[in-house]
Amino acid sequence: MNAKKGLFLGMLFAFFALGFIAIQKATPDAKPHRMYKEIKIYSPYKFEKTIGGLAIIDSRTGTKEKPDAADALYRMDELDKTWGKKHLKVVENELIVLGDHNQTVSKIFIQTDKERSWLKKFFGI
Repeated sequence: MNAKKGLFLGMLFAFFALGFIAIQKATPDAKPHRMYKEIKIYSPYKFEKTIGGLAIIDSRTGTKEKPDAADALYRMDELDKTWGKKHLKVVENELIVLGDHNQTVSKIFIQTDKERSWLKKFFGI
């Protein structure tokens, strides 16, 4: 009787451990909230809720992508990174947001070293 109880608890623990690992793998890395929120205003990619999950819309062309629900956040990150490499640049303590014709659209002050290192790691700038 005791062996069955131990087996049940072992299986239960394994189930929760695998679930926790799966959730962590499906979640992208954390982003500095203030900086990411200000950059997202200028990104052409937006989420749209659909019956089947989430769609990503490019506001410049109106094209829609419908990635799997598990991949939607990662796909948004990929699109933002590609856009950011072309439309963002760091000059001293400011992040310059550039338009499609290389004109300055906005300047965002970089407040902390954590924000600066995230820009370098996430966008490669």
